[in-house]
Amino acid sequence: MVDLSVDLGGLEMRTPVATASGTFGYGTEYIGALDYTKLGAVTVKGVRRDPWPGNPMPRHVEVFGGLVNAIGLQGPGVEAFAGHYVKHYARTAGPDAPPLIVNIWGGSVDEYAEVAARLTQAGAPVSAIECNVSCPNVKEGGHTFGQDPAILARLVKTVRAATSLPLIVKLAPNVPDMAPYVAACEENGADALALINTIPAMVIDVEARRPVLGNRTGGLSGRCVHPVAVKAVYDAHRCSRLPILAMGGVYEAKDAIELMLAGATAVAVGTATFTSPATAAAVCDGMADYCERHGIASVRELTGALET
Repeated sequence: MVDLSVDLGGLEMRTPVATASGTFGYGTEYIGALDYTKLGAVTVKGVRRDPWPGNPMPRHVEVFGGLVNAIGLQGPGVEAFAGHYVKHYARTAGPDAPPLIVNIWGGSVDEYAEVAARLTQAGAPVSAIECNVSCPNVKEGGHTFGQDPAILARLVKTVRAATSLPLIVKLAPNVPDMAPYVAACEENGADALALINTIPAMVIDVEARRPVLGNRTGGLSGRCVHPVAVKAVYDAHRCSRLPILAMGGVYEAKDAIELMLAGATAVAVGTATFTSPATAAAVCDGMADYCERHGIASVRELTGALET
């Protein structure tokens, strides 16, 4: 039997497959739609200090090979999340539920730290923090911190001091060179990286001659971004020892394996969940089958295992 367990910067995952933030709600919405025992972790929607309304409608539009969304990180705020959603997940998903990775964001470095500290107090099943420093579809916070290595370094250092949980930093692919951003994370206490976030995008209604999205621009995800994700993971792995949670166009086991070979320790399924909720479980099964066929005892052997 193939050993599917991985260690993502201190987060022990029974399989290398997680769900991606923003596509799996707060963890309970898909109960009954897939086998949760196949998941190594569940990443929940972005949480900030205060309730946040998100962006105006329309918020998403399908494009060839993917989706452009501008949800705008709508959420109830950290107190409601910790006080209700975490407890609801623990009750509903049961004692064998995958650990929660909580995606956080904010309008200031101090806000990130405050949210991280509050989530640390929440206890299990909250098991790791994912800092969203690169969301392209919000006007306040998020993206501003991921575009300047110096600011990113300060944010990671401050959040690291605020939490004892494994700290994952979610980076964007649309930077000239991944190395300084990876270094800012590694040198200031990050335990892992998450790659990639959505890519800034825009869709125009040519008849109305106006943007389709209420926010005008949004973030592109889906099959079309997969090669970009593979390249970003490959670049990050080459310049860092940090484990990587890779995402971007994972629709089947082949996509996940490709990201692992590029350097990922674990993978997350995002947009594919919208059209096929059981995708993450199927990806897990497919990875196990691949390892068996190739005589690989542990899925960990796939990380960075490109033939030279």
